Amino acid sequence: MSEVEDFLSKEDEKVIVEAIRKAEKTTSGEIRVHLEPTTDEDPLKHAADVFHELGMDQTEARNGVLIYIAVEAHKFVIYGDKGIYEKVPHDFWDSTRDEMQLYFRNGHFREGIIAGVLHAGEQLQKYFPWDRNDANELSDEVSRG
Repeated sequence: MSEVEDFLSKEDEKVIVEAIRKAEKTTSGEIRVHLEPTTDEDPLKHAADVFHELGMDQTEARNGVLIYIAVEAHKFVIYGDKGIYEKVPHDFWDSTRDEMQLYFRNGHFREGIIAGVLHAGEQLQKYFPWDRNDANELSDEVSRG
């Protein structure tokens, strides 16, 4: 088995999906988690490519967020769509990244991803609050590449 297959158990993924659903109950933003072994590209550029491959740039408010993790390379990126960057400060994701890193450094990947997802939801709520007409536009499942 590869590191990606061993990175999260089925139970871990289930709990992460529940965290995504919980976060999305407070915001119209859409959050996804994507795992890959590694990338030869700059992780930010590659996360942008994955973001588009997953169709995350198709949301009505352009407020999708991808938490991209290159497991074997020990790198991760939080990538948001242009609707987010039109409204938020430049350092918007820094606190989410920092919180995730605290967990990751200690090998607590499931907890780090959950913390990142929930923090992203809290941050997005300020700019993209949930309303009753909000529809879940993207899958909540953890994707793999």
